[in-house]
Amino acid sequence: MSKSKYSIAVLQLNLNDKPENNLKKCISWVRDAAAKGAEVISLPELYSSHYFCQSEDTANFSLAEPLYSTSFTAFSALAKELGVVIIVPFFERRMAGIYHNSAYIIDTDGTEAGLYRKMHIPDDPHFYEKFYFTPGDIGFKTFPTKIGKIGTLICWDQWYPEAARLTAMQGAEVLFYPTAIGWHPLEKARYGEKQHNAWMTVMKGHAVANGVYVAAANRIGLEQYIPGTAGIQFWGSSFIAGPQGEILAQASHDREEILIAEVDLQLQEDVRQNWPFFRDRRIDAFGDITKRAIL
Repeated sequence: MSKSKYSIAVLQLNLNDKPENNLKKCISWVRDAAAKGAEVISLPELYSSHYFCQSEDTANFSLAEPLYSTSFTAFSALAKELGVVIIVPFFERRMAGIYHNSAYIIDTDGTEAGLYRKMHIPDDPHFYEKFYFTPGDIGFKTFPTKIGKIGTLICWDQWYPEAARLTAMQGAEVLFYPTAIGWHPLEKARYGEKQHNAWMTVMKGHAVANGVYVAAANRIGLEQYIPGTAGIQFWGSSFIAGPQGEILAQASHDREEILIAEVDLQLQEDVRQNWPFFRDRRIDAFGDITKRAIL
């Protein structure tokens, strides 16, 4: 059963390092967030390595790990020690030739509250995720934990109102979005402000349309590891929004930070009573939503 109020945190980090160093770093930052009172803590997408999807290279599959190995062992012990819920996004090796962009939701006693596999997989310049990741096959999920009911989606999922809606319909109080999103440095001057504003707007819209808290944990820093390219400048700007889209906490574009905000379930109830979007949904008229197009 959820607490009536609890504190959530997102970690904004530079993860352009070796897996063993990123693991140590993230453990340290989770400890710091817990010491500040956070009860549910999310890492950014693919926490354990640099953002390798800038290229299509089979050598990068060596970064993947099977279920319940390095990441789970480390963060399970940490969650139990600290008594917190930790969202751990990782590169999952399911079997030979099948890999996922996944996240553990680890409960306060160190057990697995759930597993999410990224459903929407992009294929854009220097975001070549379709080369690496099989789309998730376990659907959109809300995970009951000893702190609260947590919905977890990952990065590209954040552009899809259907994903937010289906997760919220299962009782999610918070939608967490572990993220790795940034600018192509050569395009930033022309498109950067619009791209960032669109990202903020669509997720604040999920908060409003579903009356939920939304928390995005992004990377920072320039990751330029492929010769002859400008790399990706991750734009940070992690944030936590309330159920009317109000910004409760927001990070900079370029500093490592811990953001903490309070989830208030009575406030969520009040918002939904006054903005009854779930009540007024015309579910009898939504059948065509499962079609690719209506033309």
